[in-house]
Amino acid sequence: MYTHKYKSPVGDILLSSDGEFLTGLSFKFNPEDYDQNQNLNSVFESTILWLDTYFSGKKPDFTPLFRMTGTDFQVKVWNLLLKIPYGQTTTYGNIASEFAALTGVKHMSAQAVGGAVGRNKIAIIIPCHRVIGSNGNLTGYAGGINIKEKLLMLEKIFNFKKLKEV
Repeated sequence: MYTHKYKSPVGDILLSSDGEFLTGLSFKFNPEDYDQNQNLNSVFESTILWLDTYFSGKKPDFTPLFRMTGTDFQVKVWNLLLKIPYGQTTTYGNIASEFAALTGVKHMSAQAVGGAVGRNKIAIIIPCHRVIGSNGNLTGYAGGINIKEKLLMLEKIFNFKKLKEV
């Protein structure tokens, strides 16, 4: 396992890799979770280029190699997240309907989909931040709602109910 800390405009991000594929991109981590002395590998280099492009306000034209690890259900949901276009959002209910149609089940719970979305280990690249509540509300995000709002605004997405100032 290899790790690298990336300093983004919305906070530090921990990149994880098995040396061949990106396996994690997380906002929440302990400083002990990464080795500051590790050399960059090609997986991190391509991920950093992707993130630099993304945070410059542009849609990256490539995707770093990544490996999803989770249950079959989670991986299917995450693959649906990958279909959400840059600059657009969808709802948990829409993903649940799409999942049901794709798998031939009669009904899929939006809450079950939300649970899988929340376990996405590769934030931003697998765009779980683009999923909002059916009423336009921002809902949970592993990196925090404030970061989700900043990511959506970076993509010039404004079809959500902004957080109220505290």
